[in-house]
Amino acid sequence: MHFRCAVLDDFQDAARTAADWSRLGGRVEVVPFTEHMATEDELVAVLRDFDFVVTLRERVPFPAPLLDRLPRLKLLVASGMRNASIDYAAAAANGVTVCGTGSSPTPPAELTWALLLGLARGIVRESHALRSGGPWQSTVGADLHGRRLGLLGLGRIGSRVARVGLAFGMEVAAWSQNLTQERAAEAGVELAPSKEDLLARSDFVSVHLALGDRTRGLLGPAEFALLRPTAYLINTSRSALVDQDALLAALHEGRIAGAGVDVFDVEPLPADHPLRTAPRLLATPHLGYVSRANYATYYGDAVEDIAAYLDGRPVRVLG
Repeated sequence: MHFRCAVLDDFQDAARTAADWSRLGGRVEVVPFTEHMATEDELVAVLRDFDFVVTLRERVPFPAPLLDRLPRLKLLVASGMRNASIDYAAAAANGVTVCGTGSSPTPPAELTWALLLGLARGIVRESHALRSGGPWQSTVGADLHGRRLGLLGLGRIGSRVARVGLAFGMEVAAWSQNLTQERAAEAGVELAPSKEDLLARSDFVSVHLALGDRTRGLLGPAEFALLRPTAYLINTSRSALVDQDALLAALHEGRIAGAGVDVFDVEPLPADHPLRTAPRLLATPHLGYVSRANYATYYGDAVEDIAAYLDGRPVRVLG
């Protein structure tokens, strides 16, 4: 029997070369889609003819109404081992197996530092000025050594960010609702007594928390009011952790020195989205997970997931 597999949001057309799809032995036709499909009707029109779907991150939700309209779908592969945009109960009710893949915490940790350093030293502004005949030096960079880095979250990614901060000679503190003194000490960082203390005392704040009921909107107007006007905020985690209106107000009013953002409430970001023109913002199009090694893991494991499903022994099952 011949199967068809759709690979969603393959913006760089990288899926076919990131893994060895020939391992499926010609049993599966793989069709990458380089353009994002934003509506349920668009998705149904395309995916109704596919048995398998590989989806990246949580950009494409798979709620019950969509799954109900895809009777041919048998296997949904999501990158990583957590995906809040999939209705697992509805998938099971429709006979759809959901599987995950491995994912490295290293690329998002590295991008965090790319954004932080880019902001601190005005890299984009200075590079643009140099290449366009603008002024020779127009910014005064912010120092890292001796400054305080506050981490909201000290998990797989946050702990890696902490190690780099310590290597730069920064004071590093962390806070989350479940963080213990012992865990902070293991990472070599200070446990902030509260979220408010961390925000008020940090020169750089970086967000590394999972999105849930307790963390949604964790940084709102009251929290932005605590930040120093010389402080920078970095978010490579989830956009919903930060109140977007509060972020925009802080940027436009100059109440923080700047923000580095890699995640958005709508992706891809609409052309008229206010974040596209916000001042003091260094933004990237959700590149945190986008690296050659991570793509090799995502798509390599996706091939394994499909092969195992075809053999009747699914692996990395989610739900």
